[in-house]
Amino acid sequence: METNRNVIVAALVGLSIIIFGLIVGNAYKFKYKVNNAINVTGNAKKDFEADIVKWSASYSKKSMDLSDASEELKQNRELVKRFLEQQGINPKEILFNAVSINREFAYHTDAGGNSSSTFTGYNLSQSVSIESKELDKVDNASREISTLISQGVELSSDAPSYYYSKLEDLKLELISQASSNAKQRAGNIAKDAGSSLGSLLKADLGVFQITGQNDNEEYSYGGAFNTTSRHKTANITVKTSYLAD
Repeated sequence: METNRNVIVAALVGLSIIIFGLIVGNAYKFKYKVNNAINVTGNAKKDFEADIVKWSASYSKKSMDLSDASEELKQNRELVKRFLEQQGINPKEILFNAVSINREFAYHTDAGGNSSSTFTGYNLSQSVSIESKELDKVDNASREISTLISQGVELSSDAPSYYYSKLEDLKLELISQASSNAKQRAGNIAKDAGSSLGSLLKADLGVFQITGQNDNEEYSYGGAFNTTSRHKTANITVKTSYLAD
C-alpha cells in the first residue's frame, strides 16, 4: 500500500515538472517572438466622389389669422414645388414635412414691474427635403433657390450634404490595401536587417477617416466623416506585428 502511494506521488511530481517545463518553454518562445517582432503600420487611401446628395430648406408665414397664414404657406409650397421641378428634380424625391404652428407673443414689463404679453400672430413653417443621386441638379437648385425670395417666399436653405452608397465596399477595399502595405513594409525592414519575414503575430484595424479633398481637414480620434464635400478622400490604417525569422 505504501509502495503504491509512493509511486503515485512520484508520478505527480514528474508530471508537475513536465508541465512547469512546458510553461517555461512556451513563455520563452513567446518572449522570443515578441523581442523578434517587426511592428509596422500600413496605410491606404482613395479619392472618390459622393453619389447621394441630401438637401433641405424651410419657409414660413405669419399672420394674425390662422387660416390666412395656412393659405399663404400653401401658396409658398406650390412655388417651391414648381421651382424644384423646373430645376429638373424628380417630384418623387421632393418631400414636404408636416407644418409647424407656433403662437407668438410680445412680452412687456411696465414701470411697476408687472409683466404682460400681447399675441402677435400665428407663425407657420414647413420644411422641404430632397435625397437624390442627381447631384448636379440638386446643387444647382440649392444655389438658385434664393430667387424665390423675390416672389415673397421667406426661405432658409441649408447646405447640401453628400454621401456614398458603397461605403462598406470601399472600406473593405482599403483594409485589404492597408494590410498589403503593412506586409510590404515589414518585408522591407526584415530584408534590410538581413532577416526574413515570418508569420503574422497580430493585426489591429485603425480608424476609418473620410475627409474633404484638399480641405486640410484634420483626422479625428473617433474617425472623421465628412458630409460637406462632394469630393472626398477615404483613409484607413492597419497596425501589424510580424515575426522576424
